[in-house]
Amino acid sequence: ANDPTRPEARAPRGFVDRRGRDVASERAILAAVSGVYERWGFEPLETGAFEYVDALGKFLPDTDRPNEGVFALTDDDDQWVALRYDLTAPLARFAAQNWESLPKPFRRYAYGPVWRNEKPGPGRFREFVQCDADTVGSSRPEADAEIIAMTVEGLEAAGLPAGSAVVKINNRKLLNGLMTAAGVASEGQKLAVLRAVDKLDRLGPDGVRLLLGEGRKDESGDFTKGAGLNAAAAERVLAFTAAGAGGRSETLTKLSDVVGGSAEGDEGLAELAAIDAALTGLGVGVDRAVFEPSVVRGLEYYTGAVFEAELLLSTLDDKGQPMRFGSIGGGGRYDDLVARFTGERTPATGFSFGVSRLAAALKASGRELASASRGPVVVIAFSPDRMADYFAVAREIRAAGIAAEVYLGSSGMRPQMKYADRRLSPAAIIVGDDELAAGTVTIKDLDLGRALAAKVTDNAEWRAERPGQQTVPRGELVAVLRAILAASGSAG
Repeated sequence: ANDPTRPEARAPRGFVDRRGRDVASERAILAAVSGVYERWGFEPLETGAFEYVDALGKFLPDTDRPNEGVFALTDDDDQWVALRYDLTAPLARFAAQNWESLPKPFRRYAYGPVWRNEKPGPGRFREFVQCDADTVGSSRPEADAEIIAMTVEGLEAAGLPAGSAVVKINNRKLLNGLMTAAGVASEGQKLAVLRAVDKLDRLGPDGVRLLLGEGRKDESGDFTKGAGLNAAAAERVLAFTAAGAGGRSETLTKLSDVVGGSAEGDEGLAELAAIDAALTGLGVGVDRAVFEPSVVRGLEYYTGAVFEAELLLSTLDDKGQPMRFGSIGGGGRYDDLVARFTGERTPATGFSFGVSRLAAALKASGRELASASRGPVVVIAFSPDRMADYFAVAREIRAAGIAAEVYLGSSGMRPQMKYADRRLSPAAIIVGDDELAAGTVTIKDLDLGRALAAKVTDNAEWRAERPGQQTVPRGELVAVLRAILAASGSAG
């Protein structure tokens, strides 16, 4: 059995194979979200999987082999190329390369696989699909608001019930204003403050208060050194993070008490006020988009507004415990990215979400788009010399826009029914000699059969009733199938 010449069939770590239902579910999400983006006037853009390493930038170290975090190789002209790790770096390169000919602002959406050469773990893959929308060339806060409103609409189009996701919004300038007001001097101290704030969910205000000051000991006795703020400065930071309760305008009022007066803080407040007004005009209420000063993720990268979409749906984990899905995407304003190529600051803002993560969340909460899960109608093959007739029936069903196939294995009737069941087929079609002679077809409604099988205990009663089976004239075949599909909520 252990033949050394045979390779072992195995997928590389961090790469997954996905079958029908999962593929269909992700496609349905992409189709729904793309439809929203196009209605908002964003054009699709596809770029290649590889970019030159120097064009990717961001977190690539200057080493001889630039492979940390990315999959890289040398091209035949000795230049390093790498698989893209997101869709934003290729956009920046494309915009810089084609800036003269592009309509400005340039509004584009994109989706596709991205690759990260990182250690795989639960829910962390080395290849996954992202979907982004960005506006390059507008510095107006309304451009941020539009991306946020569109994100909300896109997530709902993908199948999330209204109110089950909220976009949390912050602004890098507010944090900079806060640092000034709290007397934070060095970059190191600033990072320590950001890290402390990021742990608010986990440790609560008391734990964060310790981390803002001298430091804290955790349950295991390990000591984490704090940011070293004095008590008044620490309280100011905590007041800042607590300002998010209530409506958007209330939050702005509370924030202006904490960071108002510093030039950058006032600028951030003005931007959020403009975002609030635009969101109100777009009909996005506080149940779908809130100002949340404790959002600090990615702030090294973003230059202004920053936003994160959080799923409020509760679902059960593998052990049956309730769990929150948390963040399914994020974005913000990044005004420095195109400048890497052109030397000129070019404003840009966008949002990105992980498609598989959203698909997993929809599946776990039972909200997956219905079309994703059905198999084809199966035409049972009785007799090898009648194959042409079976194919004619399948053709007729397909012409009506319903998926169908003729069974092409070599098993008998019962295994064929089992096959149809395994495919989650809505119905199986039986065209025996009697049916062909009479111009009829027998249709077995497999959904109804499944539902009734759960209730019937007696085998004889089952055989007598033959639930969900009917013989109809051939001309009525499509109408009956449509009714079966409509009853199962997946009209073809």
